[in-house]
Amino acid sequence: MRREMAVECRWPHREMHSADIAVIGGGMAGTCCAITAARAGADVVLVQDRPILGGNAGSEVRLWILGATAHMGNNNRWAREGGLIDEILVENLWRNREGNPVMLDALLLEKADAEPNLRVLLNTAVFEVDRKRHGPIQRVRAFCSQTGALHEVSAKLFVDASGDGVVAFLAGAGYRMGAEDPSEYGERFAPDQAYGELLGHTIYYYARHTGAPVAYVPPEWALRDITAIPRHRDITPDKKGCSLWWFEYGGRRDTVLDTEKIKWELWRVAYGAWDYVKNSGKYPEAADMTLEWVGLISGKRESRRFDGLATLTQADIIEQRDPFDAVAFGGWSIDLHPADGIYSDRQPCDQWHSRGVYTIPLRSYISRDVPNLFFAGRNIGVSHVAFGSTRVMATCAHGGQAVGMAAARCAARGIRPGKLLEAEQLRGLQTDLLRSGQHIPSLKLRDEANLALRARVGASSRLALRELPADGPEQPLDVPRAQMLPLRPGGVPSVTVRLSADAPATLKCELRTSSRPGGFTPDKLLAGCVVEIPAGPERPVELRFDADVEEPCYAFVCLPAAPGVRVRCSNLRVTGLLSVARRGRQEPQRDIGVESFDFWRPDRRPAGHNWAIALGAALEGWGPEMVLNGTARPTTQPNGWVADPADHEPWLRLDWARPVRAREVVLEFDTDFDHPMESVQWGHPERVPPFCVRRYTLADAQGEVIAAVTDHHQTRRVHRVGGVRELTGLRLTIHETWGAPAAVMGVGVYG
Repeated sequence: MRREMAVECRWPHREMHSADIAVIGGGMAGTCCAITAARAGADVVLVQDRPILGGNAGSEVRLWILGATAHMGNNNRWAREGGLIDEILVENLWRNREGNPVMLDALLLEKADAEPNLRVLLNTAVFEVDRKRHGPIQRVRAFCSQTGALHEVSAKLFVDASGDGVVAFLAGAGYRMGAEDPSEYGERFAPDQAYGELLGHTIYYYARHTGAPVAYVPPEWALRDITAIPRHRDITPDKKGCSLWWFEYGGRRDTVLDTEKIKWELWRVAYGAWDYVKNSGKYPEAADMTLEWVGLISGKRESRRFDGLATLTQADIIEQRDPFDAVAFGGWSIDLHPADGIYSDRQPCDQWHSRGVYTIPLRSYISRDVPNLFFAGRNIGVSHVAFGSTRVMATCAHGGQAVGMAAARCAARGIRPGKLLEAEQLRGLQTDLLRSGQHIPSLKLRDEANLALRARVGASSRLALRELPADGPEQPLDVPRAQMLPLRPGGVPSVTVRLSADAPATLKCELRTSSRPGGFTPDKLLAGCVVEIPAGPERPVELRFDADVEEPCYAFVCLPAAPGVRVRCSNLRVTGLLSVARRGRQEPQRDIGVESFDFWRPDRRPAGHNWAIALGAALEGWGPEMVLNGTARPTTQPNGWVADPADHEPWLRLDWARPVRAREVVLEFDTDFDHPMESVQWGHPERVPPFCVRRYTLADAQGEVIAAVTDHHQTRRVHRVGGVRELTGLRLTIHETWGAPAAVMGVGVYG
């Protein structure tokens, strides 16, 4: 028994924490930042004001994690973010392909809990910052709602990943809220007052069938006049979760201080919408449905954006500029919403894409005003227009892990964030990021520490693409379609496809590529040819293109839309090969500073087959040397070793002329970076993309096994070799894949 005498008042319990880095905010940006910094050797405290990690991705809000892949709805091929956010999405697909939000909660907590250098304070909200005038932040104070304890966190460096920027705001950092005038950055897409300057919040709900009639009596405060919502006819029983992204409100209010008022209005909308579904009489199929869940907090889109050392703008995105200090990338559309949200009679969003991905500078993540402060997430240094693209969670997470690595580098070297812009430090940071699996589109990994670069590399076989077998379904040419092929400098081989037609047809076929190196918008015509297709069953048709390719690139062999004509497909799926279809066109009706172009999009598996083709000359682009080229995903070439499909137990081997002393081996595999892997609700037909290796053995030159792995499914696998070990060779033997020919995208050996 514990008993204390009465006193006049008591102070809350206090807990003191000291760390190299304090990360405030446990959304996807803050979580990836904190874990990355901890893995890099820094002592990290993560302060999160909610009971779980993930922010808008967590089960309190339940928005899917998405970024540059944009549901495969643009021309950003193989654009899923790399590094830690990729690790999380791939693992979530393996464990949770149905998209259960609470399973993602558990996975994020598991990832954080596994790091010995990371302390996580949940349900703990920062309310005070100690900073001397113009100096660094010394500490923050936070309150835990569950224990009543006060936490004081001191650190060398602080990362504000809180969304609203609570630390940066309290520290006095300059910020913006709302849209800039079009003249400030020359942004012709900048909205006017009629459209509104801020994006609002959203709340979702879920419903389910019970098998028996269920009554619904709405709360008194629920919205009763559903016609107040111009799109009320789009409220149907099948809509749930992220499908209700347009349940948005608050863009005319202060999206920080009015958060609770905005939430209550969204609750009115959600419960009133379900009243409409259940009690309007329009949806008898909803008779046995019950309202299972309504969002506990509103999902915020926009509030404060803080002044970085640089401000990313519309032109940076549309022109796909590559800043010298690129550390992350984005590719979501510039996606702005009317401030009146669900009560607006406008379309609920205006989305405009660039032709490909763009990179984000380190300077946008470093505070201009506070010398030891980074930003991560939606509060970084961007204009309101650019924010329309950078705000999505996978992009925020990708930037967060860049900041985590940057902060760890600062902590280890005792330097301030601004020093990272010096050439040597910046090169070191970019190398660290690329080495950890982070993709920076403008950069290749040139890692002098990788002992594999000193080795001779060989393999049991390599893919030389001469044909894809005609064992797949027929695909109608209901829209223009194309087969993407990786070409090297020189002449273009003939391409034979297999076509059938209900009636004679004349096809004007084209060979296209992108005007931007590494791009996947086929806006450049290289050559054309015309072929006559007689009516009748399937037959081979040879396409000859009089063209030369000057640089490695992906070319698009394009067939026009032709009713009644079909192209035969192949069941063989190969790393770095895709077929696409022209679906939609971006065509602004006024000059808003964005470009017009067609969207060429692949279909998702189990659809999306390659064509059955035969080539006049074999395509060579999958040799074993590709595992050392510094890029671990398709760009201008497949960038990986792929074994011959007939090689049933292929191997890859490294041999050194002199022994090397190694501690670890890093293997990189193909988990299909074109797959968005939406984290919740979407649901996926597979747990692992077919290109990934399932079972393999890693052994030294004497045949001693270092690792024998089964049910492998991740992009990267790090194997410790047991202390320091002398190696004269390594052999990776692949025993089984998840369906496609064996592929390895990279090998690293480190002492």
